[in-house]
Amino acid sequence: DFPSSSYTSLHQYSTILISQVVASTMIGRVSATLARRSATPSTINTRRTILPALSTATHPNNITSHITTSSTHRSFSEKPKKGGSEFIFSRLGDASKITPLLAKLQQECWDGYVSTGRGCHTLFQLIDTDSSGKITWSEIRFFLENVRESDVNPEARKMVLEAANEHSITFAEFQAWLIRATTATKELKNTYASEHYHTSIGSVKKDADSEHSWNKHTMSQNLRRMQYAVRGEVVIRADAMAAEGRKIIYTNIGNPHAVGQKPITYYRQVLSLCDLPAECGVDNTQVAAAFPSDVIERAIEMRDAIGPAGTGAYTNSQGIGKFRDDVAHFITARDEHVALPSNIFLSNGASAAIENVLTGLIGSNRDAIMIPIPQYPIYSAIISRLGARQVGYFLDEEKNWAITERELEERRTAAVERDGLDIRALTLINPGNPTGQVLGREDLEIICTFCAKHNIVLLADEVYQRNIYDDKKEFVSAKKVAVETPGCENLQLISFHSTSKGLIGECGRRGGYMELHNIDPYVQTQLYKLASSG
Repeated sequence: DFPSSSYTSLHQYSTILISQVVASTMIGRVSATLARRSATPSTINTRRTILPALSTATHPNNITSHITTSSTHRSFSEKPKKGGSEFIFSRLGDASKITPLLAKLQQECWDGYVSTGRGCHTLFQLIDTDSSGKITWSEIRFFLENVRESDVNPEARKMVLEAANEHSITFAEFQAWLIRATTATKELKNTYASEHYHTSIGSVKKDADSEHSWNKHTMSQNLRRMQYAVRGEVVIRADAMAAEGRKIIYTNIGNPHAVGQKPITYYRQVLSLCDLPAECGVDNTQVAAAFPSDVIERAIEMRDAIGPAGTGAYTNSQGIGKFRDDVAHFITARDEHVALPSNIFLSNGASAAIENVLTGLIGSNRDAIMIPIPQYPIYSAIISRLGARQVGYFLDEEKNWAITERELEERRTAAVERDGLDIRALTLINPGNPTGQVLGREDLEIICTFCAKHNIVLLADEVYQRNIYDDKKEFVSAKKVAVETPGCENLQLISFHSTSKGLIGECGRRGGYMELHNIDPYVQTQLYKLASSG
């Protein structure tokens, strides 16, 4: 059942096939499925038949025309060649043997597309079971019945079924439909920006896609699906209203200086002396007349830590050692547990550290991150862009946005057992953003114990730890609770803090850190490598 004239064995043929289909992002799971099904003699025929099922599309003579394109102008009208999927039904007498595997392949390929935005050609071929070059109503219905309903925009689901009932779906139509199918619903997305953004860049022709090789069909689909309205669509709408003469107070993000807060003089003075050449600043004979003595003392101390190269030079990728010592002393005094400078990474604000950690965590199409609802949208935005799934756990507003163990367990169970996802990490925001609640020790123990129990990495976003305005509340760090709670000895934890929020309020002056607690040493070296590349 395989072209023996070209390949010496089924193993060689399947190996080459796998190496080709991996470019479409789904073969990791597919190969595992095939391996399990080929473990017994009764399934050998199934394996020998399904491998050639994609042979026309993935044969070395054809692969370049399907996975890549020789044209410098890439448009969405390209389509895979016919032939291949008809083997699935025509070469196997009993279709019942192959239908479950086909459904599995379609699901895996769809998961790959949802996570990465890649594999469109392969997905089309798997749905087009008779290799006619078009998808019929029965074929698209079979596909939709085998993928998670929550992954497909409801309006797009209805639209494609109605269209397929009238005519078979071409590849170009299918690719355009994928854009709709993976677009957020109207309830989750403000369409104002996409409808009015052209006013800021000039008029856009209706057929602009056909004039650009880089368009909404060929761009990163993860970026297209990413939502970050607080800095995007909300602001675009506000700018348009301001242009109409409306007075706008921009409180979409925490940005105190934008709404009138004055800078703290001490920080500005110290920074200026660090930036100035020594002869113009700390070594100038008139410096004492221009700056207070404590400012001069601190600036000299920081300049010594920075070194003779000054503030214009690159530093250690993990951050200047003396500054990391200062952070470690702060954490040790706060938690009454030792913090090591070697476990601390200084960062361009907490956001950059969060992105680096999520980049290192997310490794497959099925990886998921649990995030609180409501949440600051940087998490959902980065998760979407990196191709992972978000699993929301809801805070109980009636109990002052408390977290319950039942909610965490139910959300995890649904994600793992129903949706087949792998929960890699859980994000905790304390104090809450945007809810503002301060979690008590009991809440933190629930979260730490839950993560330790299920081997989930805990990401503690604690950038507002200094912003507590209730005298009855006190901030307690996740690390302190983790160290002091039985059963959490092996909890993997990364904590984030930022200078711009609770310390100086100057969000444009980026500064932050993350502390790694009980993180695999090899992973830590890879995070260092990632920090070095930024």
